[in-house]
Amino acid sequence: MSHLKRFSAISACIFTLALSGFGQTTKPAAPPDNTKVNERDRNSAQPTADQQKENASDRKITQQIRQSIIKDKAMSTYAKNIKIITQDGTVTLKGPVRSETEKKTIEAKADNVVGAGHVKNEIEVAPAPKTNPKTQTPQNKNP
Repeated sequence: MSHLKRFSAISACIFTLALSGFGQTTKPAAPPDNTKVNERDRNSAQPTADQQKENASDRKITQQIRQSIIKDKAMSTYAKNIKIITQDGTVTLKGPVRSETEKKTIEAKADNVVGAGHVKNEIEVAPAPKTNPKTQTPQNKNP
């Protein structure tokens, strides 16, 4: 019976520590704000992914660029998920990447497919958030 009591006591301690978060308090993260991106995407003059042309040549261009990006193991997940919008042979690239190098590399890949002068690069550089080395979680920028 003493093993059962010891197990119960240890379990209760672990449960209590888990609920308390090991005594750490964290400030809530600031809510994401993508208002400017949403306003840009509502602008009818700006191409959006749903305006991708369905003709065979535009689809093939988009496919070739996407495959080239996906095959590049140096690309971040963000870079691999950028929007590629092809309309009548002109490519618009949109979305966040982690570095200026990724931005330039993606534009070069698109240029290789459609030729220079047929690519509109609207990619934004959004560096990865700094992480707390002790917890490996993103640090809150707000004090």
